[in-house]
Parts: sequence; C-alpha cells; structure tokens
Amino acid sequence: MDALDEIKGFLACETPDLWIQAALANQDILLIDHAHCEKKAASTAMRLMFRYVDRVDLLNKMSRLAREELIHFEQVLAIMQERGVVYTHLSSARYAGGMLKKVRTYEPGHLIDLLIVGAFIEARSCERFAKLAPFLDDELAKFYRSLLKSEGRHYQDYLGLAEEYAGEPIEDRIQVFREVEQNLVESDDDEFRFHSGKPTFMA
Repeated sequence: MDALDEIKGFLACETPDLWIQAALANQDILLIDHAHCEKKAASTAMRLMFRYVDRVDLLNKMSRLAREELIHFEQVLAIMQERGVVYTHLSSARYAGGMLKKVRTYEPGHLIDLLIVGAFIEARSCERFAKLAPFLDDELAKFYRSLLKSEGRHYQDYLGLAEEYAGEPIEDRIQVFREVEQNLVESDDDEFRFHSGKPTFMA
C-alpha cells in the first residue's frame, strides 16, 4: 500500500466532486487559501515546539515540518506572483476550528488529540492535492503532485507521534476525529476554502 492509499484508508470519505468544481472555478482563492494553510501549518508546528520542549522526537519532526511548510508557502507565493494573484487576508475555513472543538483540555490527552488533528489536516490536504491535480494546468498539477510526498510524511509524523506518546491504542480517539472530519467535508458550506465542505453555491 502506498502513502496515498494509506491516507485514503485513514479518511472516512473522499472530497466531494462539488468541491473540485468549486476549486476549479475559484483558483485564485484556492491559491490564496493554500498559502495561508502552509503558513498556519508552520505556525502550528512551532507552537508545539514551544509548548512541549521536553519531547525531543517532536522537536525534531516539527522543526523539519515547519521548514518544509514555509518552503511550500514561498512556492505558492511565487506561483501567485507569476499569475498576478494578490496575496490577501481570507476568513478561516470552519474545518480546523471544528476539529479542535473535540480536543481534550488535559495532558497527555491534549497533545495526543492535537497530533491526531494534525494528521487529519495533512491527510486531507494530501487527498485534495491528488484529486485536484488531474484537472489543473501543467504547472499547478506538477506542483501539487510534488507536495504529495512531503504532506504524506507529515501525516505519518503526526500520527506516529500520537501513537508514541499515548502508549496505548488510540483508534477510539482517531474515530472521534474521523467522524467530525467527515461531517465537515461532506456537509454544506457557503464559502470556498482549501478545507471547506460541500459548496452550496455549486449545487
């Protein structure tokens, strides 16, 4: 099983076709929000590094992840500049906030849940890159396919750390977030973002 097949098995559902249609019809917003996502991913990794300074494996993996996400951020900005797309503020998708509502407030449950959420975010990003690529122009398709390997590794890093620090099976917690994630992806959404749900305006 390759990494993409593993990720598809980890997620409860595929991205709806309506989201793909919305992405193709809103490629400027897709790129702008993608840039925001890469920046937020780097920030999330850094926050974990500052909060959990005694976890050496986490520090090493999150340091590498943050560097890679910032490189991706720069690459998206370069593509936007080539295409005349202005980087601007966008309201956040409901996706990450919806996932974080289920995160436990006590340790080590808090850390384990944050890592599981990170795994789902990276897995969904990877799945959407792969699903979008066949419909994009050659440059953007090549770029999105190039991200699959690193995003797949980020998913594995987050999930592996969650399993390591739990010291016990975490499938029950994974299933909690799997159900939340599926609902966020498949339910109606009135705005388009990289991690938005099923767009009502394309129905």
